[in-house]
Amino acid sequence: MGFAATTDARPTLIALSHLRWDFVFQRPQHLLTRAACTYDVIVVEEPVFTNDTVAGTIILDRGPNLRVVQPTLPHGATPEAIVSHQRAVLDDLIAAAVGTVMLWFYTPMALAFARDAAADLIVFDKMDELAAFAGAPPALKALETEMLARADVVFTGGAAMFAATKHRHANIHCFPSSIDTAHFGAARAGMPDPADQAAIAHPRIGFFGVIDERMDVALVGEIAAARPDWQIVMIGPTAKIDPAALPHAANLHWLGGRKYDELPPYLANWDVGFMPFAINDATKFISPTKTPEFLAAGLPVVSTAITDVVTPYGDLGLVEIASTAADTVAAIDRVLARSRDPAARDAWLARVDRQLAQGSWDQVWSDMHALMLGAESASTSRKETARV
Repeated sequence: MGFAATTDARPTLIALSHLRWDFVFQRPQHLLTRAACTYDVIVVEEPVFTNDTVAGTIILDRGPNLRVVQPTLPHGATPEAIVSHQRAVLDDLIAAAVGTVMLWFYTPMALAFARDAAADLIVFDKMDELAAFAGAPPALKALETEMLARADVVFTGGAAMFAATKHRHANIHCFPSSIDTAHFGAARAGMPDPADQAAIAHPRIGFFGVIDERMDVALVGEIAAARPDWQIVMIGPTAKIDPAALPHAANLHWLGGRKYDELPPYLANWDVGFMPFAINDATKFISPTKTPEFLAAGLPVVSTAITDVVTPYGDLGLVEIASTAADTVAAIDRVLARSRDPAARDAWLARVDRQLAQGSWDQVWSDMHALMLGAESASTSRKETARV
């Protein structure tokens, strides 16, 4: 197969991901683009199935020192052939590395082909409770237990997940969703209304993100029906749910997915940020990145009672928490009224900015990297002691 050797004197970080790099810009992209300042970063995605008769790879350049590798296989490939090809791709990538190699897991399912890979450090970034998602493979829970046993350092995507997992690993650390304040903060200065939104009246109640089993679509429909004078703007791709099952109304606008760089102009022209997450197993441990992103854009936010939104954002009075359609309507009315009061809005924004100033994706990566280097040093010491 053969991959070009990575850059001299730069260590290699190989991320094994169940998420497509080009689907939605979220936690992995924020962290790994920053990792690429220090590492040659290679993101290995799940296989792509093609009409070719032989296995291969697709290599995508996604930034300085960052490549995406997609193993390709013929349609109908056996499970054994799929695992064998993924293992061969990973082995070739590791063989081409010049310096140290760190494996960064987003999915324990990758252990099927990566458990015996030669690596100087194993990182598990447990950003989601994947076993609770719709269609999760039955083997996932057992593989996560193995993943936790093999990892040198574990990160969790939020406080609720950390609390539920901390007893399972000796070197586990909580890193909730953070914020690129400058990117979303540009919305506060005002930006031209995107063409597909310009004709939509105000007030606009907006959401962006993946539309899947984690969304309470019934709640979205109830809010639209309760207040036909409000315009509900929904941005994002659908996944694992039938788009035909989404509610429809004259004041409910499903605009589809948008790129990360395209989001601020939409937010700049919304009146309220809306987070209608369902309360179910799939959302029990989520830490939505859009919470600080809405706040950085200067948008008041109304959310259902997601644990990592209630604490800290709800407890601090930065986000309104609502459980029913009636509660949600009342909460949106409250934040719209506050937005019409300059003094109240300025006081709220000052508290928002104090909270957001406590972190950034740059700081998260810096702190993670320090823990990785510490774990690598400890791992090296253990191996040297074992050899003696």
